[in-house]
Amino acid sequence: MIRITDAIAINEDELSETFVRASGPGGQNVNKVSTAVQLRFDARRSASLPEPVRARLEKLAGARLTKDGVVVIFADRFRSQDRNRQDALERLVALIRRAAEAPKPRRATRPTKASRERRLKQKAERSGVKRLRGHLATED
Repeated sequence: MIRITDAIAINEDELSETFVRASGPGGQNVNKVSTAVQLRFDARRSASLPEPVRARLEKLAGARLTKDGVVVIFADRFRSQDRNRQDALERLVALIRRAAEAPKPRRATRPTKASRERRLKQKAERSGVKRLRGHLATED
């Protein structure tokens, strides 16, 4: 079990890894060894995630989310397969932790008296500028 928060833990069986060849530096090693990791987590079918967390995760994942609701994390930052596996898992855990934080609800507030007065003053100034433009155009 991979502990995400006190209340959320995902089973390692829910993750799948595939290894592909990475681009970038590494010399001959790059052409021979599959060090890059593609970590897949099926968020939509996961029993470990509560519904609100799942919805926020799907929003946060953005382009990393497939049409089927699978979060795909691609890690090729390091030259070793093991470090890329750790990096991909850490990034997935961080993403789920961000999704687990409930957004602070917005409290409706009324505009202050000063802000209303500033707005009306700006509108009056803008109105005056436009009135002058129209007046000058008709005198010609």
